[in-house]
Amino acid sequence: MGDTLATETSQTALPPAPGADRYPCLDFADTAATLPAGQSYDLLAAPESAMRWLAAHDLTTPDVKLYEVCALRMRTLRGHVRALLAARVDATTPPEESLHAVNEALTAVPTAPLLAWDGARGPRRVQAHPTDRAVNHALATLAADAADLLTGPDAGILAACGSAPCDRFLLRTHGRRHWCSTRCGDRARAARAYARRSSASD
Repeated sequence: MGDTLATETSQTALPPAPGADRYPCLDFADTAATLPAGQSYDLLAAPESAMRWLAAHDLTTPDVKLYEVCALRMRTLRGHVRALLAARVDATTPPEESLHAVNEALTAVPTAPLLAWDGARGPRRVQAHPTDRAVNHALATLAADAADLLTGPDAGILAACGSAPCDRFLLRTHGRRHWCSTRCGDRARAARAYARRSSASD
């Protein structure tokens, strides 16, 4: 990450990358990004912003309060998810600790809706979200989503943004597109045009 860290999302954060609407884990991995001119942002840098991100993705309820230890756990898992995505993109072996961390999150709590009995309506499925385990549920859901992405048919179109210094991930949903946002695409095209002009003037 660059020298200047921005935690506010309104002015600095890039829009969700292609594929983030289908895979919350992709948006989770992209909650931290490097921007040009030494700038960067981290949407999980503080408990308040981490809570906003969870709420925006329906991964928590309004009665849950996040503390720094919870935000730290989110940032730690994000680092491991990013390591696994990078390994898939680069066709390398991922760190063993990252596999362990995702598997640990996967098995910490049940992610499937549990069976409950309602006196008036009979049996039904409910998603258990006790407030003291809300972060565990959120991390388990994100870990399961990451496992699905990495082992599913979309793993083959997973890519890293090709516009330096951006370090976000995306799905190549449009042809050979290799950038995560219009801003990064414009920067990549401008860099190519500058390189062509420079080589032509030599």
